[in-house]
Amino acid sequence: MRVFVTGASGHIGSAVVPDLLQAGHQVVGLARNDAAAERIAARGAEVHRGDVFDPDTYLDAVAAADGVIHLAYDHSFTDMAAAAAEDLRVVRAMGERLAGTGKPLVATTGTLMLAMRAPGVLGLEEHTLPGGPRIDTENALVALAERGVRTSVVRLAPLVHSDLDHHGFAPTLIRVAREKGVAGYLGDGANRWPALNTRDAARIYRLALESAPGGTRLHGVESEGYAFREIAETIGRRLGVPTASIPADEAAAHFGFLGGLVGLDNPTSNEVTRKTLGWEPEHLGLIEDLEQDHYFVER
Repeated sequence: MRVFVTGASGHIGSAVVPDLLQAGHQVVGLARNDAAAERIAARGAEVHRGDVFDPDTYLDAVAAADGVIHLAYDHSFTDMAAAAAEDLRVVRAMGERLAGTGKPLVATTGTLMLAMRAPGVLGLEEHTLPGGPRIDTENALVALAERGVRTSVVRLAPLVHSDLDHHGFAPTLIRVAREKGVAGYLGDGANRWPALNTRDAARIYRLALESAPGGTRLHGVESEGYAFREIAETIGRRLGVPTASIPADEAAAHFGFLGGLVGLDNPTSNEVTRKTLGWEPEHLGLIEDLEQDHYFVER
């Protein structure tokens, strides 16, 4: 297949592009600038210059492809509602161009939204929400299946980790612990966050592209989740700083933009995803990965 990939120069793209190429697919990666173009070319993919926020610069490439994987997203966390609205606009534009073709379109949301639906309840692929940031994108994708697009959505764990991860939530938590001199959690730290190795995530995207039925929701998690305190204790031990509970009213000051998320209890199942795709996580799990040196080399 000829696969058009947005976000091909980013963290997830750094594993998705090689995985697709190794499986025999051709890859066209969207690049907004020279640096992104160089990274995509170095990964062995063809470069298409354009801006993900300007669909007119790449919709012809979407139409020319046999399938699309949409990974790009505004992760600046300066205006999360605006970022989600922009992503919805992009997905709708892609869907309009692909309507009636039967081609696959794989895009991304997150498992944390399930914790907002029912905190502490094991999140299943079948669980849905009526609307909200990123949820609207997911629901729009699923609806496109009725218009002849073989859509699937990957709900990624908040911690997608590996040596390829330089700017995600794991490096952010490590940076905060280093700067504050304490690895923190909220309450007793029993709330759970799921995780997934970047390379295992890449295989989910490829398998979804190749075979997921239209309107499929998938969970990119390696297990139901890790107690946040265990994550903090591992980070604290590796940094040589203490681990402590942070008062809820100090969460924003301590964790920054993550302050509203670190207390969420987000246990998540991957049972349907494993059965649907014939997929199993194979790479290092989160705690084992946090024991590696790559996360603790200051950049």
